[in-house]
Amino acid sequence: MDFFYILLGLCIGIFSGFFGIGGGFILTPVLILFGIPPLSAIATSLMYSIGTSVSGVAAHLRYKNIFWKPAAVLGFVGILATQIAHPLVVWLEKMGHDDTIIPIFYILLLAYFALSLLYKQAKHNKSTESAETPISFSLPKAIFIGFTGGFISTTLGVGGGFVMVPLLISMMKFPSRKAVGTSLVSVFLIVTAGFLTYAVSIELDYKLGILLILGAILGTQLGAKLTTIYSNEQIQKYLGALYITILSSVVLKLLHFDKVGLIVITIYVLTLLILFLKETISHTKRKTSTS
Repeated sequence: MDFFYILLGLCIGIFSGFFGIGGGFILTPVLILFGIPPLSAIATSLMYSIGTSVSGVAAHLRYKNIFWKPAAVLGFVGILATQIAHPLVVWLEKMGHDDTIIPIFYILLLAYFALSLLYKQAKHNKSTESAETPISFSLPKAIFIGFTGGFISTTLGVGGGFVMVPLLISMMKFPSRKAVGTSLVSVFLIVTAGFLTYAVSIELDYKLGILLILGAILGTQLGAKLTTIYSNEQIQKYLGALYITILSSVVLKLLHFDKVGLIVITIYVLTLLILFLKETISHTKRKTSTS
């Protein structure tokens, strides 16, 4: 079972480095599907997201995908939001609503971001403009995105990147690669604050978290490398599809079809990993033939 968790950490780590998410966005519902209580799943996912974000930042730093000023604003505002959100999560668990409210919150967010990303992608494909939209840094927008990411991070046990990446793309006109790299810096700050808040209040399975992180260290490096192969439009399209997949699994969980939900996630993950491998091989062959 230890090897399985390392492998799970590796696979989710690839997605973390590629999409700019801490990894908890995928890991939290997976752990819940495995029967781990929601609050423990949230805390473990935050611990895992610390490892993925550190590794991801190191990788994206090499590819110059980080805008430091927005990342700092997002991160520090996000930390403030985690402290506001934590009492709400504890209250939900105490009232016995965490098993329903948290998954429903997930579903609404996933549906919104999946539709917004895929709609933006379709609109882009119809457009004849070739010029890239200039990046627009706005302090009020950065504060809003950081607060939203931090609040959702602690509420759902995710890095917040799955919210911040599409918002950076849509509201501040970041190219997908830059949104991914910038998001991971703020994710590190947010999940560290969120994890410490949980660590002092609940009992954690640190062995599980460490096993997942071991796999993530390599996975995030591979995921970041993949962003240099794919276009910004392809990254957005795959991210939208990922949201729909996780949404479907959470809905199935609420309907008590836990195993079917796990199968849905597994099929998507394996399909995308195969596509990643195929494209990497093709890219390597093209580079070899031109050199």
